[in-house]
Amino acid sequence: MSKPNLHISIGLLFHQAKVLVGWREENQHQGNKYEFPGGKVEDGETPEQACRREVHEEVGILLDQWYPFDFIRHEYDDVIVNLHLFHAAVPEQLLEKIQLPWRWYSRPELLDLNFPKANKAMVKRLYWHPQIKISADLAMVQQLSDAQLMYWRTDAGQQSHMALSEINVEQLPLLIINVELWKQLNTIQQQNIGAVHLKQEQLLQMNCNDLQVGQRYIAACHDEQSVRHAAKIGCDAVLLSPVLTTATHPDAEALGWKKFAQIAQQVDIPVFALGGMQPDMMLEAKEHYAYGLAGISFL
Repeated sequence: MSKPNLHISIGLLFHQAKVLVGWREENQHQGNKYEFPGGKVEDGETPEQACRREVHEEVGILLDQWYPFDFIRHEYDDVIVNLHLFHAAVPEQLLEKIQLPWRWYSRPELLDLNFPKANKAMVKRLYWHPQIKISADLAMVQQLSDAQLMYWRTDAGQQSHMALSEINVEQLPLLIINVELWKQLNTIQQQNIGAVHLKQEQLLQMNCNDLQVGQRYIAACHDEQSVRHAAKIGCDAVLLSPVLTTATHPDAEALGWKKFAQIAQQVDIPVFALGGMQPDMMLEAKEHYAYGLAGISFL
């Protein structure tokens, strides 16, 4: 006897890098677990229309601007679920309309919540390690701590492509590489890379249709316009620099913590502070709305 094959739309709601999560009652499928808002796609609905309706019914807010996030197919013992994922930012004026028992969780807190198995992949994508090391040495990926990812700063030449093909596939999720190099990889490598990096000039030439659904993107930004654009087209995170004056770019005008905070507050995706960072600055960075730190020498 064949299993039921359901199409479910899920809405991931963001506010200042936090994610809205609820609780699935015991009498529901996969009960006594945490959940994101969503439900079955009804006849005559598109998945996005179902997502908008379900969020309105369950959470109590109506949002028009949704972005495709991913598609996940998962087979349980009793049912096959096809999850159509979308994400949206919740503006300040709608926060008080959110119904109980929905509440906001930081992205690291998601790792400790008991979600259905089908949700594990989306939780993994939502969480970012708090430190991003920047290095031109690919071998450094083997020395990362549990708190770190690494942006491999290299060109998109044949040598870089060959070097990537020689590293263990289990290390690929720890790597961030630029979009031009990522385009040269095979499908398995592309799917396993931790995130695709966009330089500011690459970012500003893109729109939401240029981002591949299911792939995680992080954009390098130097001003409010580029940060807003990154969030608008559906990037997962940004690197905002330079926060402080650096030895490598002494002539670049530093934002300073006050300006950094003003920009970081404008978006609802993680913002990493880059430029002049030191290991003991994490608390100060978080006080200025940074999700984490990025850097070369200090990491």
